[in-house]
Amino acid sequence: MEHDEKAHWDARYREKPGSWTEPDEFLTQAYGEFLEASSLGLALDLAGGAGRNALFLLRRGWRVKLLDISAVGLQLAREKAEAEGLSANLTTEHVDLNAILDLGSGEYDLVIVFNFLRRELFPALAAALKPGGLLVYKTYTTARRDFGNGPSDRRYLLEPNELREAFSSLNILHYREIIPGKSNAGLVARKP
Repeated sequence: MEHDEKAHWDARYREKPGSWTEPDEFLTQAYGEFLEASSLGLALDLAGGAGRNALFLLRRGWRVKLLDISAVGLQLAREKAEAEGLSANLTTEHVDLNAILDLGSGEYDLVIVFNFLRRELFPALAAALKPGGLLVYKTYTTARRDFGNGPSDRRYLLEPNELREAFSSLNILHYREIIPGKSNAGLVARKP
């Protein structure tokens, strides 16, 4: 594992354990538009940290597998799920996402990724979806550097239209890039 990255995220979750509670707004919007009427199933929350998005899905009846580099974040997610009586539907796995290339094949009805970018995992994300499964992905773009907050290293920033092109084998249901302030790209796509 990349020790510095693990230490960084463990420290962030220790400093503010009461944070990380509200789901990302893009997830709530995508859920309302594309998932509310769907059958419930198994979701993968990749780099989901303290579980803010996983909890949103658990509350709606989904089973969720949460992967993250931070053992502290995963413990917080388990504690939150336990406090709400949802822990039976949550599986966590402490994993360095920089060291894996396989997320399984056709296992998930939903895959969500927020504020995490490792381009080498793009094929694995598509492969992990069941036919008809949905990918909801949002992360920073290169325009983020102009605002001086968030990551500035190009390895962690999407180029314009990169996310849409990376998942062109899926049916793109929604795609947007926001420049002012947030500077992120969001995608909702279904596996044929």
